[in-house]
Amino acid sequence: MIGLKKGRYSARQATTQQDIADAQALRARCFGLAHDEDLFDAHCKHILISRDVDDSLVCCFRMMPLTGADISRSYSAQYYELGALESYDGNMVEMGRFCVDPTVADPDILRVAWGAMTAFVDAHGVKLLFGCSSFAGTETADYLDAFAMLKARHLAPKRWLPRVKAPHVFKFAARLRRAPDVKKAMVRMPPLLRTYLMMGGWVSDHAVVDRQMNTLHVFTGVEIGAIPPARKRLLRAVVG
Repeated sequence: MIGLKKGRYSARQATTQQDIADAQALRARCFGLAHDEDLFDAHCKHILISRDVDDSLVCCFRMMPLTGADISRSYSAQYYELGALESYDGNMVEMGRFCVDPTVADPDILRVAWGAMTAFVDAHGVKLLFGCSSFAGTETADYLDAFAMLKARHLAPKRWLPRVKAPHVFKFAARLRRAPDVKKAMVRMPPLLRTYLMMGGWVSDHAVVDRQMNTLHVFTGVEIGAIPPARKRLLRAVVG
């Protein structure tokens, strides 16, 4: 069971249906939906981050423990052909529906969130953390430098590379020939994906065009053993 307090915020695992309903309500607000609930919620551990002074929910995400043998049960498997990862040797966890209340701007929230994620990974002996990292909107033009950087530096190892499954995708690795403008790329890179990349994360060679969620997203994997030591120390400093 996750329980973590740092500064003005506390992270804990949902224990009641009301906790999950509160997380779903925050997700709906953040994603601009009338309601956000799906069949995967029942199979996930939900992590809630609250502000201590008023116990208001400011961030949430969910984590689904898996192995390679049952990766087809994941949320990501709806959009990506993940057959290559069926032979992955080790525990996995899918991290999804990550959101932060847009009215609250405090970097400590993300620090506590990553501390809670680290505690979960350590407790469950996780070897691979994965999920879908989203760019806002479905137009690619504003993100070409970001996609070019993903192609140049962060594509998945061929042995784990997700294949195309969704009907509408942007095959950026095949289509882009430009060298990335690093400054523009980092400005347009989603903050969550940027953090994954700093941990040595890798991505699919294509982005899924998800019109229902109004996003472009890339499959993202982080092999825990490959996280740079300095980054591991920072993450575990929050836990400790």
